[in-house]
Amino acid sequence: MRRVAITGVGVVSPLGLNADCFWQSLLDAKSGIAEIQSIDPAQIRFKYGAEIKNYVSEDHLDAKEASFMERFSQFAVIAAEEAVAAAGIEWTAALRESMAVVTGSCLGGRPVEEAGYWELFHNGKSRVHPLTIPLSMNNAGASHVCMRFGIQGPAYTVSTACASSTHAIGQAFQMVRSGAAPMAIAGGSEAPFFLGNLKAWEAMRVISKDTCRPFSKERSGMVLGEGAAMLVLEPLDAALARGARPLAEIVGFGMSADAGHITQPVVTGPAHAMRNALRDAGLALEQIGYINAHGTATEANDRTETAAIRCVFDRHADRLAVSSTKSMHGHALGASGALEAVASILALKHGMLPPTANFLSPDPACDLDVIPNQAREARVEACLSNSFAFGGLNAVLAFKALP
Repeated sequence: MRRVAITGVGVVSPLGLNADCFWQSLLDAKSGIAEIQSIDPAQIRFKYGAEIKNYVSEDHLDAKEASFMERFSQFAVIAAEEAVAAAGIEWTAALRESMAVVTGSCLGGRPVEEAGYWELFHNGKSRVHPLTIPLSMNNAGASHVCMRFGIQGPAYTVSTACASSTHAIGQAFQMVRSGAAPMAIAGGSEAPFFLGNLKAWEAMRVISKDTCRPFSKERSGMVLGEGAAMLVLEPLDAALARGARPLAEIVGFGMSADAGHITQPVVTGPAHAMRNALRDAGLALEQIGYINAHGTATEANDRTETAAIRCVFDRHADRLAVSSTKSMHGHALGASGALEAVASILALKHGMLPPTANFLSPDPACDLDVIPNQAREARVEACLSNSFAFGGLNAVLAFKALP
């Protein structure tokens, strides 16, 4: 079993169109949440989302190739390009033949499907766009990443709702650690701002009336976001041998299922996933100094996640720093875990813990150190990144700092 390093990350997010801007915005507690611009807000009951601003596909992609990609696929490719460049990958024919690409997305390119349905059922058209299938399929992001770099190794997409990209990174980690792949690009992408999806979330009645306030007594629900994050994973010894500068080490991955309710969270499933990640990593409770929480800012999630953390960490929970970066980049559904993995990795790299923004006052049911409103300088040995999805599917990554 080989040790696995993260040697490059890439981000497209409401907080910036690259990893540096994303990280600086987190440190500044800068929120990407604003009034939704992509559709007429009169059509939905909630008004706020974390959309990517000033994005023009032609600034990043050739116009012809962009026409073969839905928005979520474009984000995936752009984030992957940044991660690959940061890792300084030395391409060879052998690497291209065996490298893995694992991505996560729970919606894929459904906006193009919606547009087709509108033409069929509202406008009375008899045909839809000829590229509807290749544009809309969930695996399009992974496929376009492979095509961009000529990667011919194992490649696929995981769709487990809000845990999709965390599962993707975890499975890529297992492949590299075991030797099944010599290197991997892993992460997730999502573009959920289209009317049918927004109406579906409206019907769930879990969207905030103002902004995202995880763990705050005044929280009123989640805020949708969009974007992508990609990571390059490779054996630590190989990375050091080629002169790469690893950002952090990925040391553990835990999964579980609640086997309970389709939408209501429970304590046991998330706690089981955290324990599995710690066991896989060989980490003691006391080695964890920070948790990037799932932290959706719904009443049930934050209360349940707090209880799960206390269940796992017992008295050490009082010494843990915990924050939810969804307070700034929103809930990007299948891409959230990848964005939060990058936040966790950079926290270890730079010795700075991102805050929980928009925090007003403590909730007795969420009695953790949630790093309210201001980033904190702190060197921690290891951290967890939590993702707990509808359907009761849980995934947790464990990262460790490198000298």
